[in-house]
Amino acid sequence: MRSYRQLDQVRRDESNDTLLFTCSQEGDSSPALWIGREGMYINISATYGPLEIALRPRLRDLKTGLAQLRPTERLTVMRMVGTGQANIELGLSQEGELLFRPTLVTDATGHLAVNMVLTPQARQELFAWLGIAQDT
Repeated sequence: MRSYRQLDQVRRDESNDTLLFTCSQEGDSSPALWIGREGMYINISATYGPLEIALRPRLRDLKTGLAQLRPTERLTVMRMVGTGQANIELGLSQEGELLFRPTLVTDATGHLAVNMVLTPQARQELFAWLGIAQDT
C-alpha cells in the first residue's frame, strides 16, 4: 500500500531559478522536492530524511507530460516521464493535487520511489514556473 506525503509549501530562488517544495509539518525526516533548470534538462532531487532520488529528465518531456494530464477521480499514475529505469510518475486528481513520484527501477524484482503529492497551490506554482498553461 502506498503512503503519500503532501508538499504544501513552495520557495523560489530567483538567483538560481529553482523551486523547493516542502511539507508545512517539517521535521528531520520530512520530504522535500527540489527542482532546477539546466539547459534542456531539469534537475530533480526528491528527499525523505537521508534518502535521496536524483533525476535529470528532459525539460520538454516533463512539460509535455504535465500539460497532458487530465484529472481523474482517484489519484493514480497517468504519465511517466523519463526512462524505464529512472522516471517520474505523474497524476492529477479532480481536486487539483499533483502526484509526483520519482522512481528508480532496478529490474522486474523491485523499485525505489518517493511518494509525494503537491497541493493545488503548489502545483499551480510549478506550472507557472515551467510556463505550462493551466486549464484545470
